[in-house]
Amino acid sequence: MKRENSGHYVTISTTGETVKAYVPNPLPPESPLRISAALRGELDMALLALGRLDSVSSYLPDANLLLYLYIRKEAVLSSQIEGTQSTLSDLLLFEMDAVPGVPIDDVKEVSSYVSALTYGLDKTRSGFPLSNRLFKEMHEILLSSGRGSHKNPGEFRRSQNWIGGDRPGNAVFVPPPPNEVPNCMGELELFLNNERGIVSALEKAALSHIQFETIHPFLDGNGRLGRLLITLILCVEKILTEPLLYLSLYFKNHRNEYYELLQKVRIDGDWESWFEFFIKAVSLTAEQSTGTARRLVHLADENRKLIQGIGRVAGSALMVHQSLMVRPLTDSAHLCTATELAPNTVNKVLKALIKAGIVEEVTGRNRNRIYVYRKYLDVMNEGIEPL
Repeated sequence: MKRENSGHYVTISTTGETVKAYVPNPLPPESPLRISAALRGELDMALLALGRLDSVSSYLPDANLLLYLYIRKEAVLSSQIEGTQSTLSDLLLFEMDAVPGVPIDDVKEVSSYVSALTYGLDKTRSGFPLSNRLFKEMHEILLSSGRGSHKNPGEFRRSQNWIGGDRPGNAVFVPPPPNEVPNCMGELELFLNNERGIVSALEKAALSHIQFETIHPFLDGNGRLGRLLITLILCVEKILTEPLLYLSLYFKNHRNEYYELLQKVRIDGDWESWFEFFIKAVSLTAEQSTGTARRLVHLADENRKLIQGIGRVAGSALMVHQSLMVRPLTDSAHLCTATELAPNTVNKVLKALIKAGIVEEVTGRNRNRIYVYRKYLDVMNEGIEPL
């Protein structure tokens, strides 16, 4: 559906040239989303898929085992969209003070994303509202190190930015001028907290994501924070108990369509096409995440049965195995800390797990060895190859 009045342009002078910057109207759209019968069916399927995903946490022995890696996978994918080359293995190596295989700034950027995401989830779970204060605090963490750390972390921008092109005059899109940002973000905050009318949780997540990306309130980190906002909304709205849904992989694989639909909303006010894309992303991602969780649970169950038959170290091996489900790339020192087992015991267990084909040693060194729970990590690595 095409809307004539989805925002307006203002003429500004910046970097020595005159350009038109776009200022979006407050949410929700003046004409409510027109949800056809077909789209309603897709929406129902997406809610069912989310329900199945949410139930994953109820049959997992410990949901935190999966959450630890899911959050890190999302951090890697979201950062890859912004140009980093870091992988999940690089991040896990960095977190155990080992040397990653990519530039250190790439991994620091991903690590900061994990910290910002975790902070936002903890704050909202404690009852803190979705607010500009929270976004600024998360942004400050997000840009605490790595690239972008010099671009006013935790502060709305006070200068003009643009998307695409090497200057505003040939940019694909020019967001609102800095003097409009506080008002635009203030209106978004009111919408997020139902003070501009009540819409469904999925509508709120879909509309707010584009509005945030259109305002582009920070000098850097807008894409990562805008994607993170989706998960926060679904958790705050009680659609998900645990933050298991992340759309960065879908956006990464369909990035051309994603950018085209963002522009259609801005130019034509076509929220329906975007919402249909968003619902499809939610549905497919939720189904994939549920399938991944079940595969990991099945693999872990099979391996536990195998471990129970390896002899005297079986009890200790089960403890090490539990730790490997959180950190499938690790070393003996981290395993000792996580399990509180003696170094000799951990080393005996690792030898047994290598012999059983569950674990691999990947350095070939006699000291400072690194071990990988290969099959488990392979499942989590699906779709995570750098762009």
